[in-house]
Amino acid sequence: MPKKYTSEQFWKLYEKLAQELKDALWAEETGNNIEDVCQRYEIEENLEDIVDLVGQVLVGVLPPEDFQETLGKELKLEKDTAKKVAQEINRFIFYPVRTELEKLYQTKVTAPIREVAPIPPPVATEEIKQGGPKKEDIYKEPIE
Repeated sequence: MPKKYTSEQFWKLYEKLAQELKDALWAEETGNNIEDVCQRYEIEENLEDIVDLVGQVLVGVLPPEDFQETLGKELKLEKDTAKKVAQEINRFIFYPVRTELEKLYQTKVTAPIREVAPIPPPVATEEIKQGGPKKEDIYKEPIE
């Protein structure tokens, strides 16, 4: 794990933080998001360690770009799981405070990249070309 800080060292770092980061660190929503992610990927046994790592990012000890790698190495998560967990935590916890994180780390925090399956091209059938299947309109009144 990254270097462990004493309580005294943590509070010294904490005092220098922007209010937005302090709020994110203690927000109930932050804890709920971490818990949801751990449940989704069935890694509840790592909840405390992930909370600790998220806290380290928010106080300026662990750069956000190292978060995914640290999840994999230190918590022995599979590469794919570590990537997905990191993406969700980036999206829900780090990205909303990215401006303050950028100031803290003096780097750009990028938007989380989501892997999306490509959209297949539409199938060109005769029905599509002609505007769909022809049906009798039962709502039209006959014209006399």
